[in-house]
Amino acid sequence: MLSRVSCLSRFGPVPRLLSGQQLRSVSQSKPAGTAAVTELNRPDHEGHGEVSPYLKNPDYHGFSSDPAEDAWNMKVGFFLGVSVALVIGGTFIHYLPDHGKRQWARREAERLVTQREKDGLPLLTENYYDTERIVLPSSDL
Repeated sequence: MLSRVSCLSRFGPVPRLLSGQQLRSVSQSKPAGTAAVTELNRPDHEGHGEVSPYLKNPDYHGFSSDPAEDAWNMKVGFFLGVSVALVIGGTFIHYLPDHGKRQWARREAERLVTQREKDGLPLLTENYYDTERIVLPSSDL
C-alpha cells in the first residue's frame, strides 16, 4: 500500500504521512573532529534571493525544481513526444485518404490501357478529342 502511494507522489502533492517516507533529523551539535551539516552546505551567494536551478540540480531539465519530479516529467514528456507525435502521427498521415485521387487515376489509366490492348486499339490516337464533336467559332470577325 505504501509503495503505491509513494509512486503517486510523483504526480502531485501527497501528504508525507500517507507516502510512508520517514523524516530524518540531523543533529546540530558538533562532535569532536567533524563539521555540522550547516557548515558543509553553506550557500555561496548569501544575500541573493534567487539561485539558478542548475546550481541546485546539475541535471535540470526545466520541468520542476524537484530533481526526481524533473527527471520523471522529462521522461514522460519525451516518451509522449516521440510516441504520440512520430509514431501515431506518422500512422495517421499514412492512412489518410487518397488526396487528389492520384491512386484512383493510376488504376483507371491502367484499366483503360488493358481494355484498349484487349480491343486491339492504339493506346493513344492523334486526336485526343473527337473532331466531329468540337464546335469551332465562326471566322466572321
